[in-house]
Amino acid sequence: MNYLSPSILAADFLNLERDVSACVKNGAQYIHIDVMDGLFVPNISVGFPIIKSLRQRFDCVFDVHLMISRPERYIERFASSGSDIITFHVESTDNAGDVIDIIHSCSKKAGISVKPGTDITKIEKHLNNVDMVLVMTVEPGFGGQKFMPDMVDKIKWLKNYRQQHGLAFDIEADGGITFENTELILNAGANVIVAGTAVFEKGMTADNTKSFIKILNR
Repeated sequence: MNYLSPSILAADFLNLERDVSACVKNGAQYIHIDVMDGLFVPNISVGFPIIKSLRQRFDCVFDVHLMISRPERYIERFASSGSDIITFHVESTDNAGDVIDIIHSCSKKAGISVKPGTDITKIEKHLNNVDMVLVMTVEPGFGGQKFMPDMVDKIKWLKNYRQQHGLAFDIEADGGITFENTELILNAGANVIVAGTAVFEKGMTADNTKSFIKILNR
């Protein structure tokens, strides 16, 4: 099944409840929450209070993407704040296997991600123990960047690996995703699509969400 995960990094934070509600009411199954610490990536975004506040209002899947150094320090707090899927970067820790185990011990789904410059095989040994793999199709840290088409090869590699080894992890793509390139990404093997600017731009969140859902359901 294909899933849309709108990234609230591109939402109007003065009207965050309104924007997230427009996504959920019009078919988005996930909400993507980017957490940045200013160290692992050169930007700072939201944290526990935003997740807790949104959880009081919404019961959809919270797809939390940690772009932070040493994520093992905070997994339990993100879990208790309302996260459903917690994804961390393999480059952010020396103990990726331990981070996955902590996430699972909190009864949450574990995702692992790679930056564009990281060889996808770096996470190979963890693929039998994760629920999702996030392929960054831009450099992490900022919204509104241009999609890197060569990252499609990583998605294809993951799809083939999953088939060859009888695994069932989801493949998520994040960065520069638009109506025009979504089908390419889906055909490569991704089934979770993160879109920020393309969903929330121009005050047309409801219509943009519907348009993405139509593409995902073709």
